[in-house]
Amino acid sequence: MRASDAVEKITRLRPELLQPYKKDFLNVFARINQKEVRWHLAQILPRFELTKKERQQVFDILVSFLEDDSRIVKTFAMQGLADIAEMDRTYLRRVVKIVERLMASGIPAIQSRGKRLLPRLTAARR
Repeated sequence: MRASDAVEKITRLRPELLQPYKKDFLNVFARINQKEVRWHLAQILPRFELTKKERQQVFDILVSFLEDDSRIVKTFAMQGLADIAEMDRTYLRRVVKIVERLMASGIPAIQSRGKRLLPRLTAARR
């Protein structure tokens, strides 16, 4: 948990430091079920330089995080999906639907994040 927090904070400014560890993040760390690690992974995974296949893998990982019991994990997974959609417009329509569905949950953190994401996502669709 503490390591994932440190990695997330450092790579906000220096995402290139992650690149040598991309396979570990996608194939090993993404399987960790600890909620504190998952919410940091949801922030970290979209920071990688990703191939089309890896983007799909990250998308699938983040969608699976939406099933987590933690509202924070769900909120950061939704943000990560939006980040992926902004990188690759082929995901935009699906992500908008996901965000809208999540906002209907009544969870304040998700509704608040969704209100910020939807305008960006709909603008990117144009």
